[in-house]
Amino acid sequence: MAPVVNAGYAAVSFFILLSGFVLAYNYAGRAREGKLDRVKFWKARFTRLYPIYFLSLLLSWQMVGPEWGAHTPAMFWTGMVLTPLLLQGWVPAVATFLNTPAWTMSAESSYYVLFPWLASLKQAVGVRPQLVKLAVIWGLGLIPGALYVVFNPDGIAHPDRWSYGPWLQALKYTPLPHLASFVFGVILANVDELVERTSHLRLLLGLSGFAGIFALLSLGTSVPYAMLHDGLMMPLFGCIVLGLAGKNLLSNFFGLRPLVFVGEASYCLYLLHYNFWNLIHGSHVLERVGLIRFDPWISYVLLICLALLALHLVEKPAQRQLRKWMGA
Repeated sequence: MAPVVNAGYAAVSFFILLSGFVLAYNYAGRAREGKLDRVKFWKARFTRLYPIYFLSLLLSWQMVGPEWGAHTPAMFWTGMVLTPLLLQGWVPAVATFLNTPAWTMSAESSYYVLFPWLASLKQAVGVRPQLVKLAVIWGLGLIPGALYVVFNPDGIAHPDRWSYGPWLQALKYTPLPHLASFVFGVILANVDELVERTSHLRLLLGLSGFAGIFALLSLGTSVPYAMLHDGLMMPLFGCIVLGLAGKNLLSNFFGLRPLVFVGEASYCLYLLHYNFWNLIHGSHVLERVGLIRFDPWISYVLLICLALLALHLVEKPAQRQLRKWMGA
């Protein structure tokens, strides 16, 4: 199980693919008909994305000192300016500035800008042309990782999640290498329209996707990290999405109310977990109340609880207010 648990970073690729799928599921029809108001779409995405993103930056104030020490003055101020603007991902050296997970939001915001045009492209008729498109996008998505493996520009003998190199930073944290995952999700929504919700094929695809990911991650270091980080598992992620989008035992399980309740806070949990973890352990609150012996499990519970609080006390109220002000 250790290789599977240690590859949690791969879930980010799933998140990017899923975001493309969900957006296309909701907006692609209108986009193809020319009825999607791009400005309103971008406003809606901003109100969804930015409140918790801004909170994550506020909670990252303690990282300002370490970031100053880790960068040249010019690069420090580059990070200070670009990060609030969701542009830090375009400069690998500051892609993880202040709050490491926030690089994903920099990438996502770029994809949101492109989405209205991606979704408006003419949809091919039939499943086979859609599958060909998915195969092409998957192949393109494999190119950045494959080039890194072949040329090893950073000279790292065995790259892993803890390795550092300028080219590896660019591969992991900049928008372009992950764009294929987003586009894959957009096209996958077209396939979803062609498969019956109650089809047994969906259950088979979902279970196969989960099994395939477990088997692949179980191989551990025998799978090149640069390939595994993004691109390689696109088809397996796609199978899971199609399975969960149907009406079957798998979707029924993940549709249980407790899971849905916690799942609503997944964005808050992802973006704030780094801040909350530092807050919990930096304050030594667990030691003071005698609960440190239950760590890290007690920390995981606290992270989920804090994410739920952020969802209901910050994200939803702020989103409603921003949409009212912006007419989104």
